[in-house]
Amino acid sequence: MHCVHSFVIGASCKSLHWAVQRSVLRAFSVHLQNQVTKEAPQPRANAEAANLILKTPKGTKDFNPTQMAIREKIFSTIISCFKRHGAVAIDTPVFELKAILMENHWEESKLVYDLKDQGGEELSLRYDLTVPFARYLAMNKISKFKRYHIAKVYRRDQPSMTQGRYREFYQCDFDIAGQYDPMIPDSECLKVIHEILSALECGEFLIKVNDRRILSGIFKTCGVPDTKFETACSTLDKLGKVSWEEVRREMIQEKGLLPEAVEGIGQYIQLSGGWHLIHQLCQDPKLSKSQLAMEGLEDMKLLYEYLSIFGIIDQVSLDLSLARGLDYYSGLIYEAFLLDQPSGGHKKPLHVNSVAGGGRYDGLAASFGHKVPCVGVSIGVERLFSIIDQKLEMSKEKIYAKETQVLVAAAQKNFLAGRMKLISELWDSGIKAEMFYMKSPKLLNQLQYCEETGIPLVAIIGQREVNDGVVKLRDVATRKEIDVPKENLIEEIKKRLEK
Repeated sequence: MHCVHSFVIGASCKSLHWAVQRSVLRAFSVHLQNQVTKEAPQPRANAEAANLILKTPKGTKDFNPTQMAIREKIFSTIISCFKRHGAVAIDTPVFELKAILMENHWEESKLVYDLKDQGGEELSLRYDLTVPFARYLAMNKISKFKRYHIAKVYRRDQPSMTQGRYREFYQCDFDIAGQYDPMIPDSECLKVIHEILSALECGEFLIKVNDRRILSGIFKTCGVPDTKFETACSTLDKLGKVSWEEVRREMIQEKGLLPEAVEGIGQYIQLSGGWHLIHQLCQDPKLSKSQLAMEGLEDMKLLYEYLSIFGIIDQVSLDLSLARGLDYYSGLIYEAFLLDQPSGGHKKPLHVNSVAGGGRYDGLAASFGHKVPCVGVSIGVERLFSIIDQKLEMSKEKIYAKETQVLVAAAQKNFLAGRMKLISELWDSGIKAEMFYMKSPKLLNQLQYCEETGIPLVAIIGQREVNDGVVKLRDVATRKEIDVPKENLIEEIKKRLEK
């Protein structure tokens, strides 16, 4: 009896013990839930979400699939030209040490985005691809190199979307590094510009050329001190974007040039032309006293001789107003301008300043401790895209973003496995193919999809096709259909795609 009593008391105690434990655990669980509810981030209130402005940052933009198809074609044309001229590709980091970007180029400091870095280095986003290239040459002690580089750069500039000027944009650079006979690589860079602009069919264009040595001689002849040459060039580079009166005012009031010096400069920069202008400048009594200017003019004679051999002389003009604002240029400089702009329709014509530019920068790599002459060109792909995109929009030409060649379709229900097997065979054969992600899509919907997206062929299977060992191949444009033996399908598709 005592044993039974003890067992009951023990059981009662255990029951009480577990009851207390459950109560404590329940209370603790509720406490944790309250803490999680209190501390966990709450979803944004509807009112706050409604006030969120969805936009890209100033000076940037999104590109839809159709626009990307156009851009990819532009890039393909440019890369094809670069490779045709023997260039190989490199890539460099999107940011560089700030000291490297700013080495002797403080005039460009206003363009640079600085970064905060926890690694203890002062970094900045690259503002072009030329300075990183010079750093690359110096680091690797390269004495001869022909390279191209296509990548994004960043400029803390006042953007103008209507002029194709952004804060984030692609540059497509082609450069030749090495010691060569004068003007041979320079003339090839101009040939590259000519080939690309001709291939892209943007319209008539003119490549303006000048030489920093000629400009230096003009400025010195007009009484501008050497110490003010670079800053005066950066102001002159604005000509075309602003009037001569504004350039003149900035040179005098902000850059401290004498009015009579600026008036003299104004007389020279109005001159443009070809062989005749070169000979005229060689005979100029003031300019002929400048050894630097005469060296530039002698090289300009050579350049025109080579451009004539290349057959592009009619699209090149010596223009003494051309300055190029970046201070690392040391000799020949050039820019390409489109002469006719899109117009008509509901949109205004685009006002694009230039679509390509470059020049010789013999001292840039030397500033990093490695002396190697360089010349190069940068294609303004964003500005070209703006022009081409607007021209296509005005022409109403249909642009298809998809490159799909065949849609694998079913003529009746429950043929998902058959479609998956067939599309796998097409993929394995290198054919670009799609299918609907549905077990039993309607055939009419599949055919309409092809017409809307520009897919040229449809491979149709159904029970009859399976029984006969064929696939029905449909030409979307003509709507003609033929039965192709299953074993001959790949060959037939490739034959049609080659036409």
